[in-house]
Amino acid sequence: MSEIIKNKGWTVTFAGTGINLALGVLYTWSIYQAAIVESIESGVGGFNWDRAAVGDPYAVCCLVFAFAMILAGKCQDKFGPRITAFIGGILVGLGLLLISQSSSYLVWVLGFGVLAGTGIGFGYASATPPALKWFPGGRTGLIAGLVVAGFGLAPVYIAPLASYLVSKWGLQEAMMFFGIAFFIVVAVLSQILVNPPAGYVPGGALAEKEKAKESHIAAELTPWQILKTANFWKLWTLYFIGSGAGLMVIGSIAGMAKMSMGEAAFIAVAIMAVGNASGRIIAGVVSDALGRPIALAIFFGLQSINMFLAILVVSAEGAAALFIVLSATFIGFNYGTNLTLFPAFCKSWWGLKSFGVNYGILFTAWGVGGLVMTRISTTLVATTGSFTWSFVVAGILLAIGAVVSLKLHQDSPKPAPVPVA
Repeated sequence: MSEIIKNKGWTVTFAGTGINLALGVLYTWSIYQAAIVESIESGVGGFNWDRAAVGDPYAVCCLVFAFAMILAGKCQDKFGPRITAFIGGILVGLGLLLISQSSSYLVWVLGFGVLAGTGIGFGYASATPPALKWFPGGRTGLIAGLVVAGFGLAPVYIAPLASYLVSKWGLQEAMMFFGIAFFIVVAVLSQILVNPPAGYVPGGALAEKEKAKESHIAAELTPWQILKTANFWKLWTLYFIGSGAGLMVIGSIAGMAKMSMGEAAFIAVAIMAVGNASGRIIAGVVSDALGRPIALAIFFGLQSINMFLAILVVSAEGAAALFIVLSATFIGFNYGTNLTLFPAFCKSWWGLKSFGVNYGILFTAWGVGGLVMTRISTTLVATTGSFTWSFVVAGILLAIGAVVSLKLHQDSPKPAPVPVA
């Protein structure tokens, strides 16, 4: 019987990864944005938008996705991951189908930003928690990394497919295809997601040994309790910085690459996705070995360096495609680490009982960071015609974040007292 339960844990893990492979359509926004910009500049295609507003559907999607995670987390905790993920599939499908019928700015903000954003939040919220519940604490980073790696890896296949469909069919028809396809994928895989039975102890005796090592684990905390801790607000601010800096680049990478790569710019998006996904898995392994705060400080520091190096790459006259791809890949790698480290913090410090809601509240930082940093970046680019100042702002914030991350180690929660039998 125990062998069957262990196998179900891995099945749930890879089902969650598969759902995220579909929901990662968010990270291919730069492909669609490039098509919208082309329509604005050429006057063909009906996208009569303000040039500075082309990133708004993406930014709104990030924000709605993040805040939907709170409701989705509560739904996941109360009704289970299966129903939550299925709702997500319906909303993503409806959102993409809606924008396939219009070039209106408001319709795209509603369809891609609100409906698809909410659907992505519901699907994403239901993928990681059930997988984590099947495994002991010593594998938290690895399992979280594997599940969320699907979201980061999605552009590897979506980017070239989207580029092909947009060039052959047009932007609206491509959205219709994705809307139908992703609904089917998420609806099917959602039926595999299941929480372990009540009283299940992940890993048995092995879990007890690992639990003894994890002196930083706190008692099960409710959402109201975590909001009263200083560490929550430190994590929220760090998540804002790490996600905002990465999303700023991810949302514009196709436009950056197009200057030197032309129609092959989708390659930069796809290769960056490999970095994004690998960063999620490697961060899990590193954090399990060195601890979450040290791992976060390392990756924030590396990302800060990457941002300043990126200034040299994008500002160089006739920048070589290879350097643009490498820069994007390293930025994607370090951005991806956030999506593993922060849920790992959430489980290790605040427990699993309210994990869905707790992480949903923390995840709002991801959405606010994406909205604010993306809007700042598009405004700076529209004003200066360069990405330089966007990278400068991000690099400075990340350097500060690396220092603050080290402080988390000193303030980490003390273990809950063990009752005497």
